[in-house]
Amino acid sequence: MDKVPLTVVGANKLRAELEELKTVTRPRIVEAIATAREHGDLKENAEYHAAREQQSFAEGRINEIEAKLANAQIIDVTSIDAKGKVIFGATVEIEDLDSEKKFTYQIVGVDEANIKEGRISVGSPIARALIGKEVDDVVTVKTPAGDVDYEILSIQYI
Repeated sequence: MDKVPLTVVGANKLRAELEELKTVTRPRIVEAIATAREHGDLKENAEYHAAREQQSFAEGRINEIEAKLANAQIIDVTSIDAKGKVIFGATVEIEDLDSEKKFTYQIVGVDEANIKEGRISVGSPIARALIGKEVDDVVTVKTPAGDVDYEILSIQYI
């Protein structure tokens, strides 16, 4: 399996979620199952079945996070000499040359992407167009509505 790029912040968030699941959520669910078992007949015990379902979800998420971290290539953008180019992890301010609207995006791994928070996947059309470019470069992004030209205003490695 290929390594999946992940920012340091993204890796830390996954580690924190994993810790929470293992030290808080898992013990709480085990306790809920034990309490439900004390109530007798498990076939008709809704609390028991709900707790088992929560347990299944939590264990699945633990396995998912552990697999993501095991297959991650954690990239610290602050330690890379990008020579002024857009790279994975960089935060880029761009301007739509038609509308003059400005946008700021950080290029992150697929699992970290959240457009509302300004984080776009490295595989997205905008990110693919920006990678390797420099300030003042103009990139054309193919969108369903047609081509859009953006000028790169700034690049930060934070």
